[in-house]
Amino acid sequence: MSTGDTSDTAGPDTAGFEARARALADLGVVGVTIGWPDNNGVLRSRTVPVEALPDAATRGIGVTTLFAVFDTRDGIVFGPPGLETPAGDVRLVPAAGPEGVVPLAGRPGLAWSPGRVVTADGGPWPYDQRGVLERQVAAAGEAGLSVLAGYEIEFALYRDDDHEPPVPAVTGPAYGPDVLIGLDGFVTRLLADLRDNGVPVGQLHAEYGPAQLELSIGAADPLTAADRQLLARQTIHAAALAHGYRASFAPLPSTGSAGNGWHLHTSVARDGVNLLSGGDGPAGSTADGAAWLAGLLRDIHAVAAVTAPGVTSVLRRRPGHFAAAYGFWGIENREAALRMVPATGLLGAGHANVELKASDAAANPYLALAVVIGAGLAGIADRPELPDPIQEDPGTWTAEQRAARGVTALPTTPAAQAEALRANPRISAVLGEHVGAAFRAVRASDAAFADGRSVEDVLAAFRYRY
Repeated sequence: MSTGDTSDTAGPDTAGFEARARALADLGVVGVTIGWPDNNGVLRSRTVPVEALPDAATRGIGVTTLFAVFDTRDGIVFGPPGLETPAGDVRLVPAAGPEGVVPLAGRPGLAWSPGRVVTADGGPWPYDQRGVLERQVAAAGEAGLSVLAGYEIEFALYRDDDHEPPVPAVTGPAYGPDVLIGLDGFVTRLLADLRDNGVPVGQLHAEYGPAQLELSIGAADPLTAADRQLLARQTIHAAALAHGYRASFAPLPSTGSAGNGWHLHTSVARDGVNLLSGGDGPAGSTADGAAWLAGLLRDIHAVAAVTAPGVTSVLRRRPGHFAAAYGFWGIENREAALRMVPATGLLGAGHANVELKASDAAANPYLALAVVIGAGLAGIADRPELPDPIQEDPGTWTAEQRAARGVTALPTTPAAQAEALRANPRISAVLGEHVGAAFRAVRASDAAFADGRSVEDVLAAFRYRY
C-alpha cells in the first residue's frame, strides 16, 4: 500500500517491480489491474500481463486525456483546458510502489494496484487527482501536522436480476445477526478476502436499510486510506458476484433504501499527539483541534460538493436519515454533518476524530480527502469561530430556530452544490484550475442527464456505477 510519500518526481523502483512481478507469477498471478477513480468516483482501469508490470511502472500505459471528463454514465464532456478535442494521450503507472501491487484473494490470477496518471514524458499531469491529495498532505507536513483517515463504507446487496426496484438479497431486522446469517457465505468470504488483500477491517455489521451492510476500514495516512478504499470496493464487488449478488454503493440505490454513506473519519496530530484530545476546548480538543473542526464547518457546503457530489448524493440528503441534511457539528450526534468522536477511557486519546457524514461513493477519494485536509488546515491558519455543538436534530426545529442557531441546509440540488463550490475560494484552490474545471464539467453533465427524469429513473441509472 501507499506509504504516504508525496513525491511526484521520483522514478520507479524498476528492480523492485521486477522482483514483485516474479513473486506474483510464482503465486499464479497472470495479470495486474491498475485502477484509478475519475471525478465521479467511478473506477477506471487497465490490465497488463504480470510480466509486463515492470514496463508499465517504467513507461506507463497509454490512456486518453479524456478520462478527466468522463461523466458518471461514460459521456465525454469536451471543453476544459487541453481537453477540447479527442487528441491527446497520457500514461497510467502504478502509484504505490512494488508492494502496493497485491494479489486479489477474490479474483485468482489477478493482482491490483492503485494508479496515477502522468504526462507522456512522465511528469505531473495537472488533471491527476492523486496529486491534489499529495499537495495537501505536503502542506500539512510543512505545518508540522499529520493526518489519519479512515472510511466506513455502507453498501446494499441485491439479487442479481433486472427487477425494478431491486430485490434485497436478504431480509431481517436492522443491525440484526439474522441478516448476516442469511449472507453467511458472502460475509465469511468477504472478511477473508479483505484480510488477504491487506485491508484492515474494524467491524462489519448489518445496517439500517434492507440488505444494507457497513464495513469500517482501519485508519491510515490519507493516501493509504484512499488506496484501501479502492481495493475494498473491488473486494466487495467480487465477493458479492461470487454469491449471486450485486453490491450497490450508490448514495441512494432506490427510493425505498436508507442510502449509503461512506463516512470519512479524520484526525490531525502534531509530533504524534492528536490535537482533537488532551485540551480544554470543545469535547476535549486543543485550540488547534477546535480550529481544524471550525475550518471544516466553515467550508462544509463546498466540502460536501466534493465529498458527496453526485446527483443521487443530494437525493440521499434527507432529515432524520443520519445523512447530513444540515451543516452543523455535534458531539456523537449522528444527524450532524460533522460528528465529533471524542477520546474515551477505553479507546484512549488517539481515538478522537471528526466524522464527515456528507461523504459517499460518488466522490473521488483523493479529492475528498484533499478538500477535508485543506479546509482543516485553513481553519488552523485562520481560527474561525467554532459555534457551540448541537445535540439535537435541527430537522425537527422551525426555520426560525435554525436561523437563530445559524444552521442552514446543505445543498439539495446539483445547482446549489455547484454554487457552493464556485463561491468558496479555499476549496476551489485545493482542487486547482485544471481538476476544478474538469470536476465542474462532469457535475454539470450529470445534472443535465438527471434534469427532467423521474427520481426512479435517475436512481436506476446510477445504481451500479460505483
